[in-house]
Amino acid sequence: MRGYLLAAIFLLPLVASESEHCIIKREHEKCMDMMAMHSPDGADYACPWMWDNLTCWQGANVGEVVMVSCPELFHDFMIPEEEIGKVSRNCTEYGWSEPYPHYVDICVLDDNTTRPDMYYASVKALYTVGYSTSLVSLTTAMVILCRFRKLHCTRYFIHMNLFVSFILRAISVFIKDGVLYAQEDSDHCFVHTVACKAVMIFFHYCVMSNYFWLFIEGLYLFTLLVET
Repeated sequence: MRGYLLAAIFLLPLVASESEHCIIKREHEKCMDMMAMHSPDGADYACPWMWDNLTCWQGANVGEVVMVSCPELFHDFMIPEEEIGKVSRNCTEYGWSEPYPHYVDICVLDDNTTRPDMYYASVKALYTVGYSTSLVSLTTAMVILCRFRKLHCTRYFIHMNLFVSFILRAISVFIKDGVLYAQEDSDHCFVHTVACKAVMIFFHYCVMSNYFWLFIEGLYLFTLLVET
């Protein structure tokens, strides 16, 4: 079994390169067929039909600009919902110009660029997971503190109130997201509905109560240190 797995790992790049080779070969054959159909001798244009090892360029006269879509080879590197990029060449008296923009610049998604909506969606998913984990942990801690009467004292009462404030803060975040992001295409910065205002008031109240109980927790620890 391990031998088959190693063989698959080593053969995977070969399969991928073979697939790319098949795409280029198929596009090359299409280009040759179009050349034979439209310009058999290649003498009809100042810039004849050309295959540049990636895509096919139809013949043109001096001063004309030919635009083609990104080659099929690059389709896997592009964002699916975006429009396919265009590459152009000018026909000059010296022949074809270099492609503009270059294939890599227009047909390949740069790994260093991040679309804003993708970034915000990632941040939202990240803090949703964090608040969910915190909510489960704090709820478990509250059940333990309420279950055992030996833990009922001033120090643990402060802990319980602090935990409740964190729980309310997490719940307020979920409610806020449910109201503000109910529609993906809405403009969240300029929503002035009554529900939005009520949710934001509740959210800020939970945040303030959370900081208040953090202050009480710190004040209690400070008094313990001073007394000892």
